[in-house]
Amino acid sequence: MTTTTRPKLVFSLPVFACGFCLGIVFQPWSAVHAQPTTRVFEIRTYTAAEGKLDALHARFRDHTLALFKRHGMTSVGYFKPQDAPLKQNTLIYILAHPSREAAAKNWQAFQNDTEWQKVKAASETQGALTTKIESVFADPTDYSPMK
Repeated sequence: MTTTTRPKLVFSLPVFACGFCLGIVFQPWSAVHAQPTTRVFEIRTYTAAEGKLDALHARFRDHTLALFKRHGMTSVGYFKPQDAPLKQNTLIYILAHPSREAAAKNWQAFQNDTEWQKVKAASETQGALTTKIESVFADPTDYSPMK
């Protein structure tokens, strides 16, 4: 190493170290103030018509989940209550969407899908499978492990 290179190196190391340390100090501040990138969750509860809960489960299992995926809806989970009276007639599920606006567009595309229309009609030849559908949109809390 020459004598002219040594002063540059001696000066460069502290500058690099200071910059590195400042980056560590200020990075958490920027992370705290960054805009969150969370999805919106839709919690849906279906009340099945008398005696039609199994047919509703079959329609979801055999057709609906694939159609949801095709239309940009992310299935988070599907649930059946353990206790009566909901055990006999209720399906609860959660979808994730990038936003409320995306949810509205995806639902419209789903409703207009000719395959869905055929599946729905075929599964309801003996009457509608549901008597009530509830939808609640929710944001995850700041402590939620799922965002």
